[in-house]
Amino acid sequence: MSTDLLSLTATAAVRLIRQGTLRPEALMDAYLDRIASRDPGVRAFAHFDPMQARAGAAASRPGPLQGIPIGVKDVLDTADMPSQYGSPIWTGWQPRADSAPAARARAAGGVVLGKTVTTEFATRKPGPTMNPVNAAHTPGGSSSGSAAGVGAGLFPLAYGTQTAGSIIRPAAFCGVVGYKPTYGTIGRIGMKIMSDTLDTVGVLARTVADCALFAGAVSGRDLGDPDANPGAAPRIGICRSPAWHMAAPETEALLERVTNALSRAGAAVSDRELPAPFNALLDAHPIIMNNESARALGWELMHHSEQISEGLRERLAFGLGQTQAALENAYAVFDSTQRAFPGAMDGLDILVTPSAPGEAPKGLEWTGDPAFNSIWTSLHVPCVTVPAGTGPNGLPLGIQIAGRRGDDRAVLAWARWVEAAIA
Repeated sequence: MSTDLLSLTATAAVRLIRQGTLRPEALMDAYLDRIASRDPGVRAFAHFDPMQARAGAAASRPGPLQGIPIGVKDVLDTADMPSQYGSPIWTGWQPRADSAPAARARAAGGVVLGKTVTTEFATRKPGPTMNPVNAAHTPGGSSSGSAAGVGAGLFPLAYGTQTAGSIIRPAAFCGVVGYKPTYGTIGRIGMKIMSDTLDTVGVLARTVADCALFAGAVSGRDLGDPDANPGAAPRIGICRSPAWHMAAPETEALLERVTNALSRAGAAVSDRELPAPFNALLDAHPIIMNNESARALGWELMHHSEQISEGLRERLAFGLGQTQAALENAYAVFDSTQRAFPGAMDGLDILVTPSAPGEAPKGLEWTGDPAFNSIWTSLHVPCVTVPAGTGPNGLPLGIQIAGRRGDDRAVLAWARWVEAAIA
């Protein structure tokens, strides 16, 4: 029975709970059994209490997420669980209030199952989480525990956050769906903010429809039903992007295979590269991200700098070392490319581009390069990664679908179309 329950999508489980044929407690018990058997080899949780999880299921309220277990990345505050931000500086810290994402999830009937591992302040030193497909490889980051937990079947829904590639890349590495909404779609109050210009709350799940259900419930937006037949095929631009030189052979082969599959499925497919001015985003992004992060961590740098990893201290020093002219130029690049992006997509519904340079790297000391993500994060546009087979070492690959800012409903629908076309 537990196996049957674990095969349910969140969308299907909610439907059964509303019909009265599934109790939230039974669904939670199935996931708790799964956690007991799988999490020792994945280590997705920064905090987990099975008794607290059972009590949350029993008390879950009616709503679009009623009774569904949710992993919450440990940069989002929770009133009843520690929030430690992946840093020893904050060990044992207990906030008094939920962050907006946690509060909205509970108000929609969701059950916060536990806090998931994040890299240090969602930016640098990895935690202990392992890739659920191969424990010798990284799950990606910074939403490491969320991606690995969904991939291992420890929970059906999870929150992630993205400043560079922290939702899309780990989702691709772990073989799950990741959705980074349009910037600002899901409120960030109560999040440990690192870059106010970039930080975006998003979600991870096994299906595109579950991502739409979750994000719609907590944002108050109608994101539609991606499983519905759109009635037509999309106009797709294949975008290698300015990061194409980073693509591993498996990603080169993947994009060719995907392009052919989309054409066979009826899409109008053409190459579409971003205009040359967009190349400047590769340099502008780290300037803004690291400068804003250094200012966000002002207290930690002043009082506990010795507990910040050497790698992060170096990046923060890089950020603080930027001249006013360099910062102004970087923000100007963001502004001009964001305004120019709709024109760069003229005549298209979506862009299709790699989710990551290749398979998840071996080892746990590096979560992989966000080269294929930071541009889209900088542009504030919605992105979805869907599973797209495996690479030479049997590890998952993903393909990324991006669209216009605010066009999230269409991007989710077309992402499901792409996923079906390449299956």
